[in-house]
Amino acid sequence: MTRSAKRLGPARLRPVTAVSESNGATDDGAGDGATANPGNGAVTNGAAPVQMKPGRHREATLYHALHGAGAGDGRTLEQLREAALKAYEAAELPVWRRSGFWTTSLESLDLDALATSVAESGVPDVVSRTLPDRPRAGRIVQSAGAVVQVQLDEALAEKGVILCSLEQAFEQHRELASEWYCKRMPIDRNKLEAANAAFWTGGAFLYVPQGVVVEEPFEIVYAIDRAGVAQYGRTLVVGAPMSDFRVQEYDLAQDFEGQALHASAFELYLQDGARCRVAQLQDWGSGEVFDVSTRFVGVGRDAYCHWLPALLGGHLVRQHLELAVMGKGGDMAFRGLFFAEAHEHLDVFAVDLHETGPSGGDVHWRGTATGESRASFEGLIQIDPGAQQTHTYLQIHTMMLSPKARVDAIPSVLVSADDVSASHGGTVGELDETAIFYMQTRGLDRAAAVKVIVEGFFEPLVAELQDEALEELVRGKVEKKLAAARDDIEAYAASR
Repeated sequence: MTRSAKRLGPARLRPVTAVSESNGATDDGAGDGATANPGNGAVTNGAAPVQMKPGRHREATLYHALHGAGAGDGRTLEQLREAALKAYEAAELPVWRRSGFWTTSLESLDLDALATSVAESGVPDVVSRTLPDRPRAGRIVQSAGAVVQVQLDEALAEKGVILCSLEQAFEQHRELASEWYCKRMPIDRNKLEAANAAFWTGGAFLYVPQGVVVEEPFEIVYAIDRAGVAQYGRTLVVGAPMSDFRVQEYDLAQDFEGQALHASAFELYLQDGARCRVAQLQDWGSGEVFDVSTRFVGVGRDAYCHWLPALLGGHLVRQHLELAVMGKGGDMAFRGLFFAEAHEHLDVFAVDLHETGPSGGDVHWRGTATGESRASFEGLIQIDPGAQQTHTYLQIHTMMLSPKARVDAIPSVLVSADDVSASHGGTVGELDETAIFYMQTRGLDRAAAVKVIVEGFFEPLVAELQDEALEELVRGKVEKKLAAARDDIEAYAASR
């Protein structure tokens, strides 16, 4: 089964005009008498229409919190798919722009050449090689468009825990899945978001009943084992009141030549008093994998979530990560790390949203870049009217390791209440030559000293995973990336 966009004519470069994500198409040609047609990308000014190359159309999307009800407004799954298909057919591939100096474009993505395969092909080797061999509460693996493995501890199944494909959840637990599906997730902000909502297959569904405490992690895996794949991952997790559990998502790909797409949507809802630790490990390998994903975590009354994504590789990655405190007394810790290398492009927008108070939050990210990569992190604290007695802090620290890499760290605050404490900070630094010299006087060579410094830079967050096997996996991947970038790091030191 192939899902593809209409192929457009030759590209013609035009200035990009930024519009709100929630605003859809706009007439941006008032200045030159042109009008934009959102349906096919054509631009007219009284002359013959000019076709725009996908991903290079005139409208760009600014960065905004989801902030509000999702598409799940009582419509059935079939109705939501139909609405998403219409949005997909009307939209162009998105362009994101921040403050006029950072643009993420999908103009090089050949969506027509990608297909969604639902043929079951077994668990890919990259999954077996990567995931730690240890006790787990359950595991679900999706390769391309098909779920190829589902495991759930029998004792947990007897307690009412559900772990299955999202398709199966709508077949066997339709009322429960429908109640939470798209509760806060939109389906029509851009073409790939609409494609996910219209075309997803397989998917993952996890439900932890009231009062159930699970010590071992649930593993949710999305894998791509070859080029030419369009994978639309869809995950829905619900923690009932007073439940306590862990979720670990792995986004992995084999090394291959050619393009692939992972456009996913992740929803997690914690009801009153529930607690969850969420970790995400992403490494798309050396292939030309585009990852455009939206993730939302909602924290209910007196609930708590610790969320830590580790974004460690992908040709082009654009992640919208939003953690919202939706109930009084909710609290969260939002952590994350990233490592961009070679020619990778990483664009992260992380939202710390407080809809009511009292509530708490703490956001802390760290990242680095080597080669000619581009990495950007924008963190937003948003406190709504009425969210009094909210206390939150956002910090982002980045380290430059290459003379040709670029890293942007942009913290921001949007406050609409007056009895709150909210602050932010951001730093961009480089290797400390004094510290390197000191370690060399103690017997370490330069490469070992650099390794110690960079690994130490990430360690405060890696340790917060509180999972020894996952911690070692992350440390090992960082170590390999440092070894591969040794020449870049030395060149950067020489240029200073």
